[in-house]
Amino acid sequence: MKKFIISELPPSKDVETKKVLRQTAQAHRCLAELKGISKTIPNQSILINTLPLLEAKDSSAIENIITTHDELYKEDLFGDFINNANAKEVRDYSQALKAGFEKIKKRGCLTNNQIIEIQSYIEKNNAGFRKLSGTELKNQQTGETVYTPPQTHDDIVRLMSNLENYINNDAVCPIDHLIKMAVIHYQFESIHPFYDGNGRTGRIINVLYLVLKGLLDIPVLYLSRYIIQTKSQYYNLLQDVRDNENWEDWIIYLLQGVESTSIETITIITKIRELMRDYKFRIREQYKFYSQDLLNNLFCHPYTKIEFIEHDLRVSRQTASKYLEELSAGGFLRKEKMGSYNFYINEPLFNIFVDK
Repeated sequence: MKKFIISELPPSKDVETKKVLRQTAQAHRCLAELKGISKTIPNQSILINTLPLLEAKDSSAIENIITTHDELYKEDLFGDFINNANAKEVRDYSQALKAGFEKIKKRGCLTNNQIIEIQSYIEKNNAGFRKLSGTELKNQQTGETVYTPPQTHDDIVRLMSNLENYINNDAVCPIDHLIKMAVIHYQFESIHPFYDGNGRTGRIINVLYLVLKGLLDIPVLYLSRYIIQTKSQYYNLLQDVRDNENWEDWIIYLLQGVESTSIETITIITKIRELMRDYKFRIREQYKFYSQDLLNNLFCHPYTKIEFIEHDLRVSRQTASKYLEELSAGGFLRKEKMGSYNFYINEPLFNIFVDK
């Protein structure tokens, strides 16, 4: 296998071909619709809390960290009491994504220090960029080395500095932001700057870049499920850019992912909005204790517990318990027990995510 040397960005070839631009227009239309429908949810923090958990599950599944929805939500609710290692890794990913979102909102840029911080959430270490040589990407079935990323720390730092400038300085390469996202993802995965967590970190960078450039207000577009479904194509097209500079097929592939994932996410958000409206009218009719804060709590996460109601509604534990018991008796929640703790499941919301 010939040695591949990564070039600094921008690419030497014109990546805005006619085919790419046609697919870009379709992806933009779907993404704009997703951005608009996200604003129709009364409290957008509901989406920030629920959708990243699904992305975390799907993104980690690419790395063969498999967990069920139920395990994931229990870990998020009772992280101090259960020991599901896979669910904890998924929770770490979700926390990394939220932390990255808060940073770009505050600073208006996406820097290498932030990328290192995101990876540290995922891997629970502070190793930073690779300093030792020997990293190779292998075919999991055959053990054959399919790609050798940059080996020296100096090369990694140089290429990541170039990537940081490419992300934040549009004057370097004034092309469409969706096309640029595809280029950024290719470059990051090819640099492979960390010992572990590169794939998951790279997929977080995707959605943060869309927020950074104003294509989304909140991180609600996640490509991991699309990548899982097309895993072989994903890796083959990455390698085709390295071997043959075939940017066109790679960029179109990711743009098709943006289009199809936007459509799927629009469906999920529409179902959440309709279910919230249904719960709002029915709970308000049946219970005097209805409030918007209560509704937000029931949709912030498929699972809730007494402590969350206490905190969000600023009521006593006894009152919070009474509310949840009545909602459970009325069929709005399903009561479950874990050890000595009760928790309550918004089953229709849970099913929206399971059936997605």
